[in-house]
Amino acid sequence: EPRCRQQLRHLQDSAGTAARLPPRLEGRWVSTGCEVRPGPEFLTRSYLFYANRLFKALQFYYWDPSCRDPSYSLVIKGKLRLRQASWITRGATEADYHLHKVGIVFHSRRAMREVASWINQTSGEGCRGFLPPGRSWAPGALYEVLSAKTERDCTAALGFAMHELSLVRVERRYQPLLQPQQSGSQLVEELYLGDIHTDWGERLRYRPTGYQRPMQSALHHVQPCPACGIISRADEHHPPILPARAALPMQLSGSWVSTRCEVRPAVLFLTRYFTFHGNNHTWEGHYYHYSDPLCRQPTFTIYASGHYTQGIPSSKVRGGTELAFKVTQARVTPMDPVTVVMLNSSEPGSCGLAGSWSAGVEQDITPTNGCLALGIKLPHTEYELFKTEQDTQERSLLYIGERPTDGSSPDSPDKRPTSYQAPLIQCAAAPEEFSNYISLKYVGRKDANGNEALKPLPVAFLLFIALLFLRWD
Repeated sequence: EPRCRQQLRHLQDSAGTAARLPPRLEGRWVSTGCEVRPGPEFLTRSYLFYANRLFKALQFYYWDPSCRDPSYSLVIKGKLRLRQASWITRGATEADYHLHKVGIVFHSRRAMREVASWINQTSGEGCRGFLPPGRSWAPGALYEVLSAKTERDCTAALGFAMHELSLVRVERRYQPLLQPQQSGSQLVEELYLGDIHTDWGERLRYRPTGYQRPMQSALHHVQPCPACGIISRADEHHPPILPARAALPMQLSGSWVSTRCEVRPAVLFLTRYFTFHGNNHTWEGHYYHYSDPLCRQPTFTIYASGHYTQGIPSSKVRGGTELAFKVTQARVTPMDPVTVVMLNSSEPGSCGLAGSWSAGVEQDITPTNGCLALGIKLPHTEYELFKTEQDTQERSLLYIGERPTDGSSPDSPDKRPTSYQAPLIQCAAAPEEFSNYISLKYVGRKDANGNEALKPLPVAFLLFIALLFLRWD
């Protein structure tokens, strides 16, 4: 699809994106919508960094995936010191942080009861009496859950850690103004902080190597962003309540493509391009891997295909849909000398035809049941979580489940993701439903400017085509 290819090319030509090393953090950064963390946890964030390296971070937690029903807020104060460029995650800066205090404000009696029981069950002696059993909920009261002064820390029960601050990247780019009457562009600044481990038991120890969904500068953010203003004006006593949005039915058919160069833990940079055929439940995906954070230096490409099951609403992650994906075929194209050498020196019979790999030449790895060197097993089933949404410009977005942080695959139902990767944007409508239809429906005719105009065909002919489509599904 030309538009999909164009979007991928645009990502590679992202000359407009610049990342400063070391990054400048001063100012307020906010979530651009409701975020989902593994668990699932639903939250929005508003972080303020001062010039003297102190910071005040607000995290607002909710009961629901639309971030409209707040449960509690955390106020986190501390100090951050930027260190050297990360040698693990290219383009990131490593940082040390020190927490001074963390306070919690409950937004309902239910939230207070629930959190108090977590803390009383899982914390050591110092936290047992965190909230006396008879204590009634006081709206607006701030309870201390961590204090560096008194060495009290009751945060573990909340699964709380600020390790996200140990990996930092700031990107600046210019976004063309959307309104037709406006020309020029506006600055957008994004703050990427370290990813949260997908396994709850690991998250308190985990040092990030990837990123979570970026926050944007409260001053320089993508327009329009209804959530940005609401979140930047909020405080721990008045949590942001995001605008209600219509729930969309899951519409997978069509083609979807990355909106940015994506980073996976253990440092893979990639862009993705998927096509789903709703009429026969088959899918195909292209994964373009790179060695740099702007996705300009290709290392290898994977093409995979297979089929998927009918989706069912997720009982664990409200708003999500559970599917199973079967991968039955795959092809690999090495793009750089390092990957060629690695594939050529792999165990014979474990990845395509041993010793026959060369740069830019695609090879089918289905006969060898995948490629051991790249961690691809065929045939293979993955238990997935999907959701579709519309962005503020009414474009369709597709969220696919976050990959397990340990690099494994969600190959059993209990490993099904509870959070999402960066969204893909729809770049083409369902080909089997529409493209033949459009090419038949319109016959080229020049308009006044000499462009091909669209000339409708007779109604009877369209009706005939419509009946064909009814038979196909």
